[in-house]
Amino acid sequence: MEAERVFATYPSLGGRAIVVTGGASGIGEAIVEAFAMQNARVAFLDIQDEAAGQLVERLAIAGATVPAYYHCDLSDIGAAQETVEAVVKSFGTVDVLVNNAGNDTRHKVAEVTPAFWDKAIAVNLKHQFFMSQAVIPAMQKAQRGSIINMSSIGWVIPSTSQIVYVTSKAAIVGMTRALSHEVGGDNIRVNAVMPGAILTERQQRLWLTEAYTAEVLANQALKRMIMPEEVARLVLFLAADDSSAITNQSYVIDAGWV
Repeated sequence: MEAERVFATYPSLGGRAIVVTGGASGIGEAIVEAFAMQNARVAFLDIQDEAAGQLVERLAIAGATVPAYYHCDLSDIGAAQETVEAVVKSFGTVDVLVNNAGNDTRHKVAEVTPAFWDKAIAVNLKHQFFMSQAVIPAMQKAQRGSIINMSSIGWVIPSTSQIVYVTSKAAIVGMTRALSHEVGGDNIRVNAVMPGAILTERQQRLWLTEAYTAEVLANQALKRMIMPEEVARLVLFLAADDSSAITNQSYVIDAGWV
């Protein structure tokens, strides 16, 4: 029988102002919930209004600090920047940015058009830079901050049918490393998280076949699926003061695949 697991709490996150993109479902939903349960002030951006409303309601019932939802299409950089301005006006600052939003829709090489490429890059990469750019002034003013960019092991392992997505996730690691040196002098930390196969609702609905499960477990050292809340717990650590000397790093959470 497995012993009851007890997870860390981070006093430094209490009252901190957190922004999470793509926070209405999947890993993003778990991240929003994790911060809310740490008594952080959370603003999350998404376009899934119904899912966002359900998350806010569930956290209110659970007694967590209720997050603020902002409807925002992150591929519209102007709208994203305006949303950051609204969050800063509401919270007074931004202490942590989690660039989580993305879309891993499958595609073949021959199907990629210039329009598809531009849209996929906008959804998976472009907004991460411009959201970071938008929060940096508030972090510089406070002389502290943590930016956490969601990458993937997809660019490390052999991956097919998602070449533009994989390209974006590789670029995020490079951007993370470069940005960490740009803003380190202002005590702003920049790290990336590289999840493996995470058992989100989307994965279960679209791709969780017996063959896919067998492939994942054959490649992982741990022979079980990874849950979204396990990724969220890593994000909490990178946001908290406990990781105050950690920057310019990319953390793999994949049950030992790579």
